[in-house]
Amino acid sequence: MEESEPVSKKIVIGLFLFLFLISPLLPSYGYDEIEVSNGGTLIGKVTLNGPKPPVRVFPLVLYPFGPFCKMISDGEGNVIVQEFIVGAGGGMQDAVVAVVDVKKGKPFPPIRPQFVAENCMFHPLDIAPSDHTYLDKEGRTRHEHPLVRVIQNNQPISVVNRDPVLHNGQLFQSERGNIILNFPLPVSNEPRGGMIRLDPGKRIIQMICGMHEFMQSWMFSVDNPYYAMTRKDGDFQIDRLPPGRYRVIAWHPQMKPIEKEITVSADETIVLNFEFDAATVRRPEYERQEKFRIGPEALPHEHLTGDKEKLFIQE
Repeated sequence: MEESEPVSKKIVIGLFLFLFLISPLLPSYGYDEIEVSNGGTLIGKVTLNGPKPPVRVFPLVLYPFGPFCKMISDGEGNVIVQEFIVGAGGGMQDAVVAVVDVKKGKPFPPIRPQFVAENCMFHPLDIAPSDHTYLDKEGRTRHEHPLVRVIQNNQPISVVNRDPVLHNGQLFQSERGNIILNFPLPVSNEPRGGMIRLDPGKRIIQMICGMHEFMQSWMFSVDNPYYAMTRKDGDFQIDRLPPGRYRVIAWHPQMKPIEKEITVSADETIVLNFEFDAATVRRPEYERQEKFRIGPEALPHEHLTGDKEKLFIQE
């Protein structure tokens, strides 16, 4: 019996790796690739109107392996997660703009959701480490978490734990709040994960570590290649869209999706902007932190030092 356990483990890992490697070869059901010679182009900007919602603060003392996770802390024993990154003119990063239910069009390269758990954060494998940080007002390096990725339903997801501490991957189908995938992340170079299987019509997933609540990533499921993810300027572009009538969805975590209908003519360029209202942000009850939220005007090291005028209480 003792000899069979390592063999069973190897079989499970081998099967997962096999499914992950062949997934790019599998067809994208419901979508046909065709030559698009007269497609239209969508350009626009996603903006956030109103004061930027407060950041979320996680005191490391509440979580295991705090001394290691302090590598991404604010220097005062807390991890700060910026859920809203807003640039000049209100342009908002980490928004997904997607044309939904497109049945045919330009090539649709398979999306392979690969992550690493590194420095107590989930990072997309294809994002350079330099994109994880920024300089604050005092010239100090701060962590900035890549928050959103695009995925495909019925595809495998993999996470490699590069940290010397244990983590746990949990995927939630956010529209219903139920967990759809749960997998341990021991210290290992082997990828762990499983198949993403969303209910029909559902698109939003939150990945979170069961041991460290601040390890969060959000994902939006697409069924065709006509999508874009915004950077700090909030701009996006989607090209080679066959003429026709479509629905376009803009989405950002903690915000309700905005949907618009468009009609695309041959070789037409359409300007399509999406404006989100910061006042409509309503976090789930279990995510509201009345004590550990600070306004964006406060410096990271001031939020727990008694300066009450800089505290922000989420109502």
